[in-house]
Amino acid sequence: MHYRITVLLLLFSMLATAQEEVKPDTIQSVKIEGSRKSLRKSTTVTANTMVMTSRELLKAACCNLAESFETNPSIDVNFADALTGTKQIKMLGLTSPYLMVTEENIPSVRGASQAYGMTFTPGTWVESIQVTKGAGSVVNGFESISGQINTELLKPMNDIPFFLNMYGSTDSRFEANVHANQKLSDKWATSLFLHTNARLSKKDMNHDHFLDNPLGKQVNVMNRWQYADPEKGWVSFINLRYMNDEKQTGMVEFDPDQHKFSTHHWGSEINTERFDISTKIGYVFPDAPYQSIGFQNAFSSHDQDSYFGLNVYDIRQQSYYSNLIFNSIINNTMHKFATGLNFTYDRYEEFVGVPNINRDFDRIDNSIGAFFEYTYDNNDNFSLIAGGRVDNHNRLGTFVTPRLHLRYNPWEKGTFRASAGRGKRSANIFAENQQLFASSRVFDVLNTKGKIYGLDAEIAWNYGISFSQQFLLFGKNADAGFDLYRTDFQNQAVVDLYASPQQALFYNLDGKSFANSFQLDFNYEPIKHLNLRTAYKYYDIQTDYLSGTYQRPLQAKHRFFANAEFATHIDDKGHRWKFDFTYNWMGAQQLPYTATNPESDRLPEFSGAFSLMNAQITRTFSSTFEMYIGGENIGNYKQDKAILGAEDPFGNTFDSSIVYAPVFGQMYYAGLRFKIK
Repeated sequence: MHYRITVLLLLFSMLATAQEEVKPDTIQSVKIEGSRKSLRKSTTVTANTMVMTSRELLKAACCNLAESFETNPSIDVNFADALTGTKQIKMLGLTSPYLMVTEENIPSVRGASQAYGMTFTPGTWVESIQVTKGAGSVVNGFESISGQINTELLKPMNDIPFFLNMYGSTDSRFEANVHANQKLSDKWATSLFLHTNARLSKKDMNHDHFLDNPLGKQVNVMNRWQYADPEKGWVSFINLRYMNDEKQTGMVEFDPDQHKFSTHHWGSEINTERFDISTKIGYVFPDAPYQSIGFQNAFSSHDQDSYFGLNVYDIRQQSYYSNLIFNSIINNTMHKFATGLNFTYDRYEEFVGVPNINRDFDRIDNSIGAFFEYTYDNNDNFSLIAGGRVDNHNRLGTFVTPRLHLRYNPWEKGTFRASAGRGKRSANIFAENQQLFASSRVFDVLNTKGKIYGLDAEIAWNYGISFSQQFLLFGKNADAGFDLYRTDFQNQAVVDLYASPQQALFYNLDGKSFANSFQLDFNYEPIKHLNLRTAYKYYDIQTDYLSGTYQRPLQAKHRFFANAEFATHIDDKGHRWKFDFTYNWMGAQQLPYTATNPESDRLPEFSGAFSLMNAQITRTFSSTFEMYIGGENIGNYKQDKAILGAEDPFGNTFDSSIVYAPVFGQMYYAGLRFKIK
C-alpha cells in the first residue's frame, strides 16, 4: 500500500512539471544527506530547480507569497510603487509577467491578477515553493519565458489538526491565520484555512503628505478536500476559495467619502473580490504503477474596481483552465513520457479611463493545445527532457513551443545543466503596469494593427547553462556554482518611460531586446546548525526604445546577497533559539527620463547604490508553541523623492511609479505560532 501511495503522489508531481520532482516521495527524489535544509537543490533533478520548504518561509516576515523570497538568492524582490506597498518579484532580471506562477500546477497569477495576485496567497498556507530558472515544462503551457514558480499548499492528509499564527508590525499591519484540519476517514480529509490582515493607522515617515503604506484589509478563506484510495489507485483534491481585498492609499488627508474624484486631495482605492474552485483527479493503473492519468480543472472569477486620483481602472476576468495528462514509459522506466491536452478560456471586461484613453477593452481569449514530453534518465549521471506543444489561440494563431532540459554529472557531486525553450504570451499592458495609473502620464498605444490592444504577441527564446559542485571545506559541507541565462525577444510589448516624463508609450519592439543574467553562489556550513549563503548577480538588460538603447529601468546591474542562519540545539524541554540575518546590496539602477521636469521634480539618470538588512529571532518553547521578533530595513535606508510632484499631485509632473528603494524605512514586527498536533 505504501508503494501505491507513493505512486499516487507522484502523479500530481508529474502534473506539476514533468521535470521538477520536488517531494521526497516522487520518483526523482530530492536526496538530502544529514539534516534537511530549508532551501534545497538536488543533483539528480534535470531542471535548474530550487525547493523552498515551509521552514524557509518562517525565517522572515513572509505574510504572503510576494514576501516569501527575501531569503532566496534566485529571486529579486522590489517595491512596485511608492503607494501600494506591493512587492514585485523578478527572475533573471525580468518581472513576474514573464514568469509562470502556478498553484499546485494550475496557473494562478496571470491576466487581471498580475499586479497584486501574489499577495493573495498567505504564507502560512504554503507547504513548499519550487523555483525553476529558464524555460519551464511544456506540460504547463506556452507562456513561461524566464522561469516558473510553483506553490504547493498544505495537504489535508498530512496536516496537523490546528494551527494559529498572529502577527503585528510597527507599520500598523496586523494579521491572523487559523488552520483547522479533520481526517474524516482513512480516505477523506478536509482543511479550512482562514486568513485576515488589516492596516488601520496612517504613516508618513518621509513627510511627503502621502501614506507610506496603504490602509486596507483582506479576508481570505479556503476549504480544501483530499481523497485517496491507494488500493484502487485513485486520488483527488477539491479546493474552494473566496478572497476580498481592499486598499486605500494616497494623501494622508484623503477621505474617499469626501474627496473621491475631486482635486482637493489625491487618493486611490483598489478593491478586489475573487472566487476560485479547482479539482484534480488522478488514477494509477494497479497492474502498471508507472502508468497514470490525471485531470485538472479550475475556474476563477477576479473582479477589481479601482481609481488612482482622477484615473479609473476596472477589470473583471473569468477564467477556466483544464489539463488532461497521461504518463507512461517506453519499454522501461529509463524512458518516460507525458502527453495530453490543455484548454484555457479567459473572458475580460476591462475599462481604462486616463488622459487620451477612455474606453472598454472587453475581449475573450481561448486556446487549446496538445503536448508531448519525453524524459530519459539513466539513473546515474545523465537525464534529458525534450518536449513540444502545438497550440491554437484565437488571437495568437497556431504555433509550436519547443523546450529542452539536460543534466549531466561529470564527476561526484558535480552537476551541469542546460536548457533552451521558446515562450509566447499576450501582454495585458494595463493590468501589468498599474503603477503607472498613479501618475500624470498620458498613455499612448502607438501600434494599431495587432490583436492585443493593437500590439502583437510577445515571443522570446531563453537559453541557459548552470554548474554546481558540492565539496568539503575544512571538513565541513560547502557548495558553489554559477548559472548564465540569456533571453532574446523576437517581439516585445515595450513600455517606454524614456520618451517623456509626461508619457507612457506602448509599442511593438523595433530592434533588439535581451536580458543577460549571471549568478555566482557559495554556501557553507562552518559549524553544525550555522548555514551561510552568498550570491553575486549581474544583469545586462537592454531594449531598443524610440529614443535609443537603454538598460531596463529600475533594475540594478549588480547585486550581492548574503544570509546567515543559526539554530541552537533543542534541549530536553523542547526549547530552541533560531537566528536569521539577510543582507542585500543593490548597485545603481537606471531611472526613467525626468530631465525636462522642473528641477525640483527631476531625478538623476542613475540611482545610488544602497544596502538593506533584515533579521529575525525565534524562540521555540515546545514543539507546539513559538514566538518571533524581527526587523526589515534595519539600516533605515529610504528613497529620496519617492513621489515626484507630491506638492501638486494633479499637476503634470506627478509620478509615484519611480521607486528603486524602500519608502517606509525601518519596520519591526512580532508574532507567535501555536499548534495542536
